This record gives sequence, C-alpha cells and structure tokens, in this order.
Amino acid sequence: MGQPTPATDDGWWRSAVIYQVYVRSFADGDGDGTGDLAGVRARLPYLAELGVSALWFTPWYRSPMKDGGYDVADYRAIDPAFGTLAEAEKLIAEARELGIRTIVDIVPNHVSDQHPWFRAALAGGPGRELFHFRPGRGERGELPPNDWQSEFGGPAWTRLPDGDWYLHLFAPEQPDLNWAQPAVRQEHEDILRFWFERGVAGVRIDSAALLAKDPELPDVTDGRAPHPYVDRDELHDVYRAWRAVADEYGAVFVGEVWLPDTERFTRYLRPDELHTAFNFSFLTCPWDADRLRTSIDDTLVEHAPVGAPATWVLCNHDVTRTVTRYGRADTGFDFATKAFGTPTDLALGTRRARAAALLSLALPGAVYVYQGEELGLPEADIPLDRIEDPMHARSGGTDPGRDGCRVPLPWAAGEPHAGFGGDPWLPQPDGWAAYAADRQAEDPGSMLSLYRAAIRLRPEFGDGPLTWLPAPDGVLAFTRADALCVVNLADTPVDLPAHTELLLHSSPLDTAGRLPGDTAVWLRA
Repeated sequence: MGQPTPATDDGWWRSAVIYQVYVRSFADGDGDGTGDLAGVRARLPYLAELGVSALWFTPWYRSPMKDGGYDVADYRAIDPAFGTLAEAEKLIAEARELGIRTIVDIVPNHVSDQHPWFRAALAGGPGRELFHFRPGRGERGELPPNDWQSEFGGPAWTRLPDGDWYLHLFAPEQPDLNWAQPAVRQEHEDILRFWFERGVAGVRIDSAALLAKDPELPDVTDGRAPHPYVDRDELHDVYRAWRAVADEYGAVFVGEVWLPDTERFTRYLRPDELHTAFNFSFLTCPWDADRLRTSIDDTLVEHAPVGAPATWVLCNHDVTRTVTRYGRADTGFDFATKAFGTPTDLALGTRRARAAALLSLALPGAVYVYQGEELGLPEADIPLDRIEDPMHARSGGTDPGRDGCRVPLPWAAGEPHAGFGGDPWLPQPDGWAAYAADRQAEDPGSMLSLYRAAIRLRPEFGDGPLTWLPAPDGVLAFTRADALCVVNLADTPVDLPAHTELLLHSSPLDTAGRLPGDTAVWLRA
C-alpha cells in the first residue's frame, strides 16, 4: 500500500472530545451478533453529528477473545469477527474525511498465548527469553516462583507440563512479555510505525506502568523498593523511544497509568514521553462537591509542571456505567469488587450523570466519552451463564465482571435487537430499546441531545485556565473565558450567578429560575 500522509500534531489532543469504541458492542454490520468495522463505518455520520474529535478503538486485532481482545495474537491483522485490515484502513480514512481522528489501543505488557512467539516458546524452540519462564519453588517445583497475584485473581503464574512456570499479570491466556529483551522493544516500535503509516493519529497504552519487571522477580511481600513490576524507572526509556517514533508522524500517546504518587505519575508526562494519561481520580470520585473539587484541583496541579493537558473520564469499558454508579444513595462504591451498599435509583443516577457530563465537558483538557454514555445507558445485569469476562471466573464468582457495561448499543427502537444487528453476543436487557439513538435524536430533552449540544457549545469555554467562583456548600462554580459552569450537588435549589445568557442546562431550572439539586448549567458571563 502507498503510505498516506502522516497525522499532524497541531495540538488537537489538548482539548479533544474522544469517543471510545468497543467494537464488539458498537454496531453489527453483517448480522452475526458481533459488532464490526462495517458497523462503525455505517455509524460515522452519527459520530460526526455528535461532534467528537477522535475515536479510540479498544483492541481490534486478531485475538482468541479470552479477555475482550486484550489478548492479542497478531497486531498487524484485524480479527476476522471485526473485518479486515483493508476495512480498517478505509475506516481510518473515512473518519478523517469527517474530521475525526483515530486512536488505536496497544497492549504492550502481554500477548495472547496464541501469539507466534509464545507458541514457539512452548514448542521448545528459541524465544522463551521473550517471556518470563521460571522453575517453581518447593521440593518438586510445585509452587509458583513468587507470590505475585494476577489482576484477575489467583496466582500470576501457570505451570506447564515440562514443569516450568510462566508469568501472566492478567489471565493465563495473556503471558507477560520480557521488556528487558531488545527484540520486544523493537517489535513494538515496528508495530507503532505500522499503524502510524496507516494514518492513525494516536495510541492508547494499556497497563502502561506494568511492563518492566525486576529481573530477580522477588516476592511483593518482601517490601523491597521499588515495586518489582509497577512503575519501574527503566520503563521511561521505553516511552522515550516510543515518543521519538510518534514525533516522526505527529502522533500522540495517552497512557493508562494508575499511580497514587503524583510525582511518579507526572514523570510519564514529561515532554519527551507520553502526551497525556488517563485521570482516574476523577472517574473514581463519588458525587460530592468537596471531593470533586479536590480531584479537579489536584489533577490540574499535577499536570501544570510538565505542561500536559488533563484528561477527564466518567466511564470506560472496565467500570460500572455512570448512571448506575451515581444512582447510589451512598458513596461506598468499591471499584475492586464493583459492590455497593444500596440499590440503584436510575432516575437519580441519570440526573447526576447529565450534570456530570456538563461538568466534565467544561473542564480544561481532553474528555473521553465511552460509547453509550451519550445515551444514558445503565449497567446491565448479565445472566451468569452468559458472562464472558475472565474476572468473574477467576474471582470464583465474587466479581460480577465488566460485561455489564459492554452490552451492545441500541440504535433503533423499532428494529430487532434495538437495531444493533444480529442476536447480540451479550444479551440486551428488557426495555433496552427505550434508550435507542433514533428515539433520543428526536427528543430535545434526551441524554443524546444534551451531549450533542454540550460538545457543540464546549468552545465557549476557550483554552484558558479555570477560576473558581464563590459558591454555597455543595455547589461547584467556575469560569473559563467568557463562560461559567455551575453544578449544584446539594439538595436545595441555589440562585445563579450574574450572567448574560443561559447556554445549556442538564435539567430545567425551577419556577423561580434557581438551579435545582443534582443539576448543572452553562452560562455566558
């Protein structure tokens, strides 16, 4: 193929609205029940009308789908369930013609156990050094080499028939790569070039802080510092090399970096490393004015020294949907077990999710919108016999898994399967058609209409900093450029500050023109 013009980094990513596409559940173009690239291409006009700047695709590569595509068997091929490489190239080009850039997902920590490298290593050929194979402990090697635990539950080691064990920080079908090996580094730089040459504008890096491991593989419980596999210093050399590749193409990176240490987190955002990283403190924050303000302030302070833009995320493919999270009367949500202490009030959750959308879209930086959030979808209950997420099985059934936020989207209220396509790979709940995009597009008060209006009006906030305004307890109020955002998280209505025009509200004002509880408003100063 001829090499297309590389993506241009004109700073678009600093204030972008980026839409996350989980291909398997977005839209089914061929009627087999699985979302695919044909389905995405058919819905590009919808995404253009929504007003997003870019699409972030979770892994669309060839995969056995043991972890929703995050077990990659071939980074240079599209999984046949989704389409072909030629279709991906068309999708990238067609989206760009509509002003929408493409971001792909790279999973550098591990590959699928069906990847050619791992299959060769199991066959006894060369290549075991590309992974972490070790003899076991105990008299007969019957114990794992160390005490590391999988992110999905249970030991992070699996024993092979020959007696050796291999490391997998996630599922056994996802063996960890050995990033001390030059071949691993070179392969991933080649993969980056492969996709940049096809017009991809950026890369999201999965589990970005986990790649490097202490070569001695010590127990976590021995208290040794630094951590044996989280946020190791040698990892920054990897991202400096990646940045040099990205700069050749004007492409950008966003890292999935979960770190409580602010100084350590911002090291990934230095000018010669990643452009941005996900802001998880905002996503995990309860519906509480003081805690949200603290999260916003801390985020902006963290990013300021390195000149990186903040990112704001309400939901993604790994967490319970916003409507359901915010529909809890308490704040006792545990992201590890996805457990709450009280039932969900969907009306309350929807009201808060609408206000949260206006809050996040008014903040300085980039915003990520997970597919279906613009439709106000709640978390779905998946029958036990239909759950595919390995987190459920690996936890012994105590973790419900992440499939509840991955249910195929409803597009047309009057069509079978709510217009998704064929019989969906995950069951759609009863009443799912009520959230259909075609129905919401005709309703000026719908969640979809709110998102469309907010994204269209977002430039009113300009590119400047945020200035907090005096506000009653339970209320957040700030200004940027000539626009104001006020969010009332309290129970009682509050008066609006002085303004010249009401631009947008998440719910109607009361009869006295005051801002009700759990409501946000945008104003022109």
